[in-house]
Amino acid sequence: MSLDAIRRISKNHPRQLIPTMNWTIRCLTMADYEAVLRLWRESEGVGLNESDAPGPVESFLARNPGLSRVALDGCALVGAVLCGHDGRRGYLHHLAVAKSHRQQGIGKALVAACLGDLARTGIPKCNIFLLADNHAGGAFWEHNGWAKRADLLVMQIPLPRHPGEQPLANSPNTGCQSC
Repeated sequence: MSLDAIRRISKNHPRQLIPTMNWTIRCLTMADYEAVLRLWRESEGVGLNESDAPGPVESFLARNPGLSRVALDGCALVGAVLCGHDGRRGYLHHLAVAKSHRQQGIGKALVAACLGDLARTGIPKCNIFLLADNHAGGAFWEHNGWAKRADLLVMQIPLPRHPGEQPLANSPNTGCQSC
């Protein structure tokens, strides 16, 4: 948005929050972890669990170097997103922008940076997981061109924490003896 456009909006809509555009985007590192975790905890629609502890996040960043992003307004962290891929599909997790900095294009810019990197890596599509009751998040994603997949259902099973444990007591034997 140009400075002239901002001035026109400000003149015509004096109560509207006008973006300062003083923010920058850079790669997320583990040095950002505490501030990112605080942002996620303060953001509605972000579901956190054991996978968001420092160890798993550090592993995720190491497996997907340079893909995750943060947005900074000066020294303040105001946005974050985890980005990775499995070699076939990209995935974005926990996109969050501080309430004080929403409606300024930060979320869209974080996503664009991630999608650009995924495309350069040769990843043809990107997926997100959205909590079913996150209506504001759903509106953001749909507004930015993302489409719901009515043909898919997410399913999950917790994996054992110790070698030799079965995921479920009645887990079927796959018959694979070489694994």
